[in-house]
Amino acid sequence: MATPYILNIDTATDICSVALSQGEQIIAYRENLNGKSHAQTLLPFIQDVLNEGHVSVGQLNAVALSKGPGSYTGLRIGTSTAKGICYAVELPLIAIPTLQIIAVDAVNEAKQYPDGLICPLLDARRMEVFTAFYQNDLTEISPVHACIVDEECFTDILLNNHVVFCGNGVKKCAPILAQSSHAHFISEPISARNMAQIAFSKFLNRQFEDVAYFEPFYLKEYVAARSQVKGLQ
Repeated sequence: MATPYILNIDTATDICSVALSQGEQIIAYRENLNGKSHAQTLLPFIQDVLNEGHVSVGQLNAVALSKGPGSYTGLRIGTSTAKGICYAVELPLIAIPTLQIIAVDAVNEAKQYPDGLICPLLDARRMEVFTAFYQNDLTEISPVHACIVDEECFTDILLNNHVVFCGNGVKKCAPILAQSSHAHFISEPISARNMAQIAFSKFLNRQFEDVAYFEPFYLKEYVAARSQVKGLQ
């Protein structure tokens, strides 16, 4: 079998990101860092990377999706788009935890330390983050959970391990966590480019989702804000 083409989609945060990969190699990608433009940019980005890679939708072998946690609206847009493509072309769907995608940026840094761990921090407003812990081979050693970051957070694990914190929650949490000399920080934005290696591994191992029943992983229930428009309250 030829090396598979995989379309990688990440809309879990304010960033809209799409990458076309063949095996673990990125062929083309598009990213918009401006935020909250997923509905306008996602489909054009998909067409752009396919055109740049000279690959038709019919030549794709799978679609990989950042499954959450993250923005409720962003995850819904990404999921509906990925499922629509999979339905139309009868492709398998690959779901990758958003925090694992973020952790990819910190792998090289964590490997500098024999006891190095990776802790992605996904901003969940105020001082709350969605987080987990990974070894430097991206094996999850602590499940995804919500955490209010304060001076007591992660103190036990920082006593015995160097930890590389990464993700869009680093900016607000670094002043607190930097009190430990074992804390290190990377603030690269999440990117669909980081999905290629994981997606290819899942493809080879046939770790596919049920397209009909797949739902994003929100971690928390969506709560709609009260409308401020007169007559809709």
